[in-house]
Amino acid sequence: MSVIAIIGAGPGLGAATARRFGPEGFTVALVSRTPEKLQKLCEELAADGVTAHAFPADVEDPAALTAALKRVAADLGPVEVLQYSPVPRMDFLRPVLEITTEQLAAATNFSIIGSATAVQAVVPAMVEAGRGTILLANGSSAVTPNANYAGTSVAFAGESAYGLMLHEALAPQGVHVGQLIIPGAIDGDDPLFASDALADRLWAMHTERGEYRRTVGA
Repeated sequence: MSVIAIIGAGPGLGAATARRFGPEGFTVALVSRTPEKLQKLCEELAADGVTAHAFPADVEDPAALTAALKRVAADLGPVEVLQYSPVPRMDFLRPVLEITTEQLAAATNFSIIGSATAVQAVVPAMVEAGRGTILLANGSSAVTPNANYAGTSVAFAGESAYGLMLHEALAPQGVHVGQLIIPGAIDGDDPLFASDALADRLWAMHTERGEYRRTVGA
């Protein structure tokens, strides 16, 4: 079976992605900080017929994240699809005149260093196989800075640029990198932003490939 690793897996988008990819023949590796929450999510997915495994790691700890993805490859097989979609910390969502350098550094570590760590752990096997997909999920501040959310505006923009460069560099080697911009609250009132609908978009990005960036509602 193919393997998808979902970084920042939770009961919303992460679970929906697992439910979308699982029936398509994917074994699911769930990566996030809290072992108890991961195990509960695995049990809920199992009840839905999705095989999922927990690999606890903090995206702000590069060594732990790398080790977790190495365990995924050793236990389940090479990662064919990597989704990087952890939910930003609330202290990143501060106005530009109030955010501290420490908070900016943490946001950068979370979005840029975290995504790069995950990518570099799985890309060699993808390149060797000649196939693979990397999916980045970001809010609208990745493309339109919002002074009220300075941390994510800076960090998402860096992650976005990194992803675009990867898209261009890896496409000739059979690896697709795509970014989904989500300019609205996930699982709010708009059905376009329901987790299941977003998971469908991510599946389409994996299967259709094509351009780097897609925007929900565009």
